[in-house]
Amino acid sequence: MSHFWQLILGTVIALLPVINPVASAPVLLAITEGDTEERRNAQVRRGCIYMVMILVAFLFGGTFIIRFFGISIPGIRIAGGLLVSGIALGMMSSVHEDVDERKRREEARAKRDISFSPLAMPMLSGPGSIALTIGFTSLARGWSDYLAIILAILIVAVISYVTLRLSARMVRLIGSNGMNALTKFMGFLLLCIGVQFIVNGAVAVASDPAMWHAIRAGLNH
Repeated sequence: MSHFWQLILGTVIALLPVINPVASAPVLLAITEGDTEERRNAQVRRGCIYMVMILVAFLFGGTFIIRFFGISIPGIRIAGGLLVSGIALGMMSSVHEDVDERKRREEARAKRDISFSPLAMPMLSGPGSIALTIGFTSLARGWSDYLAIILAILIVAVISYVTLRLSARMVRLIGSNGMNALTKFMGFLLLCIGVQFIVNGAVAVASDPAMWHAIRAGLNH
């Protein structure tokens, strides 16, 4: 398999558990309660388009952010891995809806258009997926790599769109217990990805000659 297709596959596998449209399906039904199926589908379509725009913007803006703040690529990988691992642990633990979460859902239900907020952000393109997208800049060596990542984002958007369009049927078919089990499985997969990000970043730091030179210089003083 060529590097181009490996990058597409790796990006899809990394992004999909973070975005997790399956877990967003019950929330979507709750905040669009009373809407017609046509209106709900239109909001899902716009939400997925907004998600692509947000992630692509951070993909290209990530390089500027890294250079502006002087952040190293290994640092981005470790930070992204920690953030993703924290999200994964939350997915795997028993989550109880608190008062603030119920309030946010009520506010979303009262909105006329939920396609950008809260659907596109933070449900689909939240801190985890944004951090991962910025981290993908460390894998891009040329325009073909950026194209591969954008294609992967589009694939994830299509999967999310189809999943959310079928949200009512899926929730009835899987049930609450099935949804919880699937969320925990996705959380475990996401935890593995986060840990791997941390390992890759730590190995890159440990193998950096400049770092060891600075350590030796400090010891000599």
